Amino acid sequence: MGDSSDVPALRRGLGILRALAARPGPVSAGVLARELELPRSTTYHLLAELVAAGFVVHLPEERRYGLGVAVFELGSAYLRHDPLERLAGPLLRRLVDRVGRTAQLGVLHGGELLYLIKERPSQPQTLVTDVGVRLPAQLPASGRAILAHLPAAQVRALLPSGDRFVLRTQRGPRNLPELRRLLNAERRRGWAVEDGFITAGFASVACPVFDHTAHPIAAISVTFRHHCDGPDCTNTWPDLAEHVEHAASELTNRISGRAG
Repeated sequence: MGDSSDVPALRRGLGILRALAARPGPVSAGVLARELELPRSTTYHLLAELVAAGFVVHLPEERRYGLGVAVFELGSAYLRHDPLERLAGPLLRRLVDRVGRTAQLGVLHGGELLYLIKERPSQPQTLVTDVGVRLPAQLPASGRAILAHLPAAQVRALLPSGDRFVLRTQRGPRNLPELRRLLNAERRRGWAVEDGFITAGFASVACPVFDHTAHPIAAISVTFRHHCDGPDCTNTWPDLAEHVEHAASELTNRISGRAG
């Protein structure tokens, strides 16, 4: 067992790595010291240790510090372990047991929503949204659950054809202004819904999953049969959304994230 006195130093070192990860580029030791409320001598000592281990790189000409190659290696190893899918799988299975409907995990891939996991009830229904399927991000509830928590400029950049969106059915946002109105309402409500946007006769409810910087990295959704009688259905299924929101919050906690 290591000395318990090493724990504060470890926490401070991790704090430096998190601070560097949140920055768009390298920063000075003074900025880190002020941001983390550390003595400058302690900050320099921790940075020297992190540089020696390869987790931080020192840029002497700029007098700044940035993330080192060891962080990239850890990130690559993290991705190889498929942690998001492994952590989400049991949560989706429990969600299916509770609501009796198909549950899915999706992530943004450019301007599209990519489905990573799909869990079905004992009597499943055939859906177009299967693992590996990609759909325009503005149509599925999962895609909009993520988009609703991104900056407006980023949403515009992800959807360059914002003047006229492609529709699968006659429902869904047709352009960027319509999408923005939907996203604003869904961000305030806490979950996204779609009714017949992907397949006529099916609806979905979705909630976002956040990382440690409160950035939306995924969404959990449930899909079920539902017939919408009018062009602007207003069903939001709050009881169902509560179950989905609970699963999304639990996954956020499992990856040490925090809600935006």
